[in-house]
Amino acid sequence: MLKHSLGEKITQLFTKQAELILITGYASKDKKLGAIKQASLNLDLLKFFLQMAFELKAIDNKQIANLSISLTKVGNMIGGWQKQLANQTPSPLSGEGV
Repeated sequence: MLKHSLGEKITQLFTKQAELILITGYASKDKKLGAIKQASLNLDLLKFFLQMAFELKAIDNKQIANLSISLTKVGNMIGGWQKQLANQTPSPLSGEGV
């Protein structure tokens, strides 16, 4: 029962990850940074639940290794995208209105 529920959660997170990346691609400039941060958080949740599935022996060494490689690549892409967006987003002027 637990492994089945965990599998469903992981499936939902994979689906949500694809959705968040697609949404970020189409988001307006002012909403992209928030959207990519959500994608980053979702990826962290996905990694957490996959690790839990591995520890419960719901997935084996080969499966976790293959998934880890792919998720690391996705994480690097999201991190680069987030960094690029953060550099493009103007920061508020310090001392404004003082």
